[in-house]
Amino acid sequence: MSAQEPGSPPPPRPGQVSGPLLVPAGGSGRPGRILVIPGYELAWRFSRSSGPGGQSVNTMDSRVELSWDLAGSSALTDEQRERMTARLAGRFTGGPDGQVVTVAASEYRSQLRNREAARERLTAILAAALAAPPRTRRPTRPSRGAVAHRIEDKVRRSGIKQLRRPPGEHD
Repeated sequence: MSAQEPGSPPPPRPGQVSGPLLVPAGGSGRPGRILVIPGYELAWRFSRSSGPGGQSVNTMDSRVELSWDLAGSSALTDEQRERMTARLAGRFTGGPDGQVVTVAASEYRSQLRNREAARERLTAILAAALAAPPRTRRPTRPSRGAVAHRIEDKVRRSGIKQLRRPPGEHD
């Protein structure tokens, strides 16, 4: 058995389609944090893809659907679950709790490349949903010098426009 590098995901178990899904969960406040979704929580479905395929067009199951049940996941904390539920509300499909996120990939002729594309797509969606909320804007006021400069510019511009008027129309 070969030694595994520290920090690399464990290899897939027999009968498992793929290893765990690693989602960056840091946001701006905590870089480097990673959410690990175990491979057994991911559900894969394969079907025939439309589009190009040549001789094997109707024989290969190259279209890939990757689903993950947010409600039944053991990888999330309560805070993460609430944040993701709120942000992914429009993406949920059926399931026992109705909180299943599904992505499909069929742009490649190879099932393997479509699997990789589906994993990347799901990772991007979950990373965006896990990202920390943006900071609230703190309102600021313009400085006194900036206000004075703006007024001087307005007076100067007004004088230029008055000089363009025909004589006798000045107030």
